[in-house]
Amino acid sequence: MAVPQPGGTRAPVAAAAPAGRVKLTHPGKAILAGGIAGGIEICITFPTEYVKTQLQLDERANPPRYRGIGHCVRLTVQDHGFRGLYRGLSSLLYGSIPKSAVRGGYSDTILVFGRFGVFEFLSSYAKDSSGKLDSKKSLFCGLGAGVAEAVVVVCPMETIKVKFIHDQGSPNPKYRGFFHGVREIVQEQGLRGTYQGLTATVLKQGSNQAIRFFVMTSFRNWYLGDNPHREMNPFVTAVFGATAGAASVFGNTPLDVIKTRMQGLEAHKYKSTLDCAYQILKNEGPTAFYKGTVPRLGRVCLDVAIVFVIYEEVVKLLNKVWKTI
Repeated sequence: MAVPQPGGTRAPVAAAAPAGRVKLTHPGKAILAGGIAGGIEICITFPTEYVKTQLQLDERANPPRYRGIGHCVRLTVQDHGFRGLYRGLSSLLYGSIPKSAVRGGYSDTILVFGRFGVFEFLSSYAKDSSGKLDSKKSLFCGLGAGVAEAVVVVCPMETIKVKFIHDQGSPNPKYRGFFHGVREIVQEQGLRGTYQGLTATVLKQGSNQAIRFFVMTSFRNWYLGDNPHREMNPFVTAVFGATAGAASVFGNTPLDVIKTRMQGLEAHKYKSTLDCAYQILKNEGPTAFYKGTVPRLGRVCLDVAIVFVIYEEVVKLLNKVWKTI
């Protein structure tokens, strides 16, 4: 029996697989496709991530340096050139492949990067006999995948990124590059210095993936209806992915702001995640929890849509040149 694959090809189903069950993408293809897709997306969208982070670090009490998105971009380019908008890119770029390994590679196109690691493991126990995963179960599987990637990859990657971006806005920047910066952080603070804001990161990533999986799976199940083998158009995939990304932005931006503050160069001011949230609320008001929402919304929607489409297209290409059982 043959089952339609994302690339339009047909692949045999193992004899032990339940009838009608959709065959998953080979883990090696998933990691490679996820890494390529993630790397391309980061290079395209990083300036929006940079602006978002600068706005979130810009405390009202200091007083704030930036009057808005355009002002932040203009000052950055004026002081550091266009390359200044890519400060901290290396930490995300170096983390894209291991991140995709934790998240990555689900040939059913369930969500943005795909997931073969933790999500695939959890979802294998949550699917029904036909291989279908309902939206409620996908929420918990996404939560598990988000927590795992937060601990394994995202927290140190984000901590380094935030510190690099914050350092560039300092009167006397001290980090000369990725490896020099990491060495300085570890020498001054130990390995713990790369894991600042872990609690906030776990909360943010866990809720991120839970929301995105829930929304994307709901859309996907609605679109496929009673035909689980119906091929999804890349444009439809991009729209569904962007919508899932937008839902996560409005759902957990306060956690993202807290995470950013806990990972910045001024993190020592906060005793804990709760203390950080309290000080932001006390000193800057509730609107401060939504700083950087617009650039984050732009980045996340493009992130999810771009990676979704690129991932699927790379998998199609790999299916043609890399034959697996």
